[in-house]
Amino acid sequence: MNQSLSLALPEIVLAAAGLILLMLGVFRRGDSTRLVAWLVVAVFILAAILVWVAPTATGHAFGGLFVTDSYAGFVKVLVLLAAAAAMVMSLGYIEREQMARFEFPVLLLFSTLGMMLMISANDLISLYVGLELQSLALYVVAAFRRDTIRSTEAGLKYFVLGALSSGMLLYGSSLIYGFAGTTKFDGIATLLAGLNGTAPSLGLIVGLVFLIAGLAFKVSAVPFHMWTPDVYEGSPTPVTAFFAMAPKVAAIGLFGRVLVGPFGGMVGDWQQIVSFIAFASMAFGAVAAINQNNIKRLMAYSSIANVGYALVGLAAGTAEGVSGMLIYMALYVVMNAGTFAVILAMRQQGRMVEGITDLAGLGKTRPMMAASLAIFMFSLAGIPPLAGFFGKLFVFRAAINAGLYWLAVLGVLASVVGAFYYLRIIKVMYFDEPREGFDKPMEWELAGILTVSAVIILLFFIVPSSLLVGADSAAAALFHG
Repeated sequence: MNQSLSLALPEIVLAAAGLILLMLGVFRRGDSTRLVAWLVVAVFILAAILVWVAPTATGHAFGGLFVTDSYAGFVKVLVLLAAAAAMVMSLGYIEREQMARFEFPVLLLFSTLGMMLMISANDLISLYVGLELQSLALYVVAAFRRDTIRSTEAGLKYFVLGALSSGMLLYGSSLIYGFAGTTKFDGIATLLAGLNGTAPSLGLIVGLVFLIAGLAFKVSAVPFHMWTPDVYEGSPTPVTAFFAMAPKVAAIGLFGRVLVGPFGGMVGDWQQIVSFIAFASMAFGAVAAINQNNIKRLMAYSSIANVGYALVGLAAGTAEGVSGMLIYMALYVVMNAGTFAVILAMRQQGRMVEGITDLAGLGKTRPMMAASLAIFMFSLAGIPPLAGFFGKLFVFRAAINAGLYWLAVLGVLASVVGAFYYLRIIKVMYFDEPREGFDKPMEWELAGILTVSAVIILLFFIVPSSLLVGADSAAAALFHG
């Protein structure tokens, strides 16, 4: 038990802090939102430090339901930093928009706890528990602005479609249990290894297909993406920023653990499915965003495309591919943090605006903000020498080395098409006539995250080694235990 508690210490810290902060918010007189929010950020950073300083603390806990290794550590640190950034960016917004309730940061904390449990899941049951803990909190924050129809609609759509995806995931899990006789990842891997090259049963393959479908919904991959544009547009903007960063990374991390861990012996079966999902996501995300005029909807389609690029690395089915996937997601979080910092600063006369045309002339009225957003757009488009280029380079190289030439070629073509709508934003900022300028000054929390993100994306090519080494170590832990 002592070993289990020590391996799960970051999760225990989050759970205990969540309960304490919930009580603090209930019993403290007056508005405690900002205090609770900053304490949540501090807890996220503390948990990230606990994960970071204990890279050798590996092993199984709680009867094999929970696993800690370098892969879990890498993804957890990324999720915690993304959640902390989203929490910091939300402070000014929730106070201005009458959303300043202490429950908001506490819900984000419990959602992040669910993500941590997902990442370390070593059993289909613990996987589902973590996934639902994350999702239940997200359903609530999506509809947190109860006085607006858009937010309520976003929460309802997310809830209904999320329940559908959970049903598919559970059905797949039940089939896998029925044909494998166990829900433990290690037991499933042992079973497949014992087949000695013979094909697994059809029921196991069908169960895996349903499991992948449930996970594909969580990462908003085509054809399970239908909730993403409406939920991104309708949710409060800081909630959209949170959706775009932390849950996305956690779900991609879970995707990698499930397919490479227990089903590593069925690469030939799931590689075809993941390759199709990756290609469809890249192509759909590139084409569907072209006609968008709302920047939050555009970022929704952008996220669908970017999930496709990350899944190219997973489709390779190699340690190099998983490493490329992790690097891509780390850079994607930074690009999204900076982009949503700009979107949260889009205010005119005290009200939020979301139209792409509202950015017209930003290069003249707010040159530093425009320059930062241009960096993120060029990076998302994959223009060298910005970080986004290297992210795509690593996943495409892994696909080529795995023999998936067609997927790499189609990915490059989708990236070229997708560059159109990123470059369109830059054109609007620098070449269209200035409209009414945004309110000044930019909140210091947003300015800080914007500056840090822009510097990382701009200068990543100078010192990328630490991220590459960490991703390689994480991928090796996943493949070699």
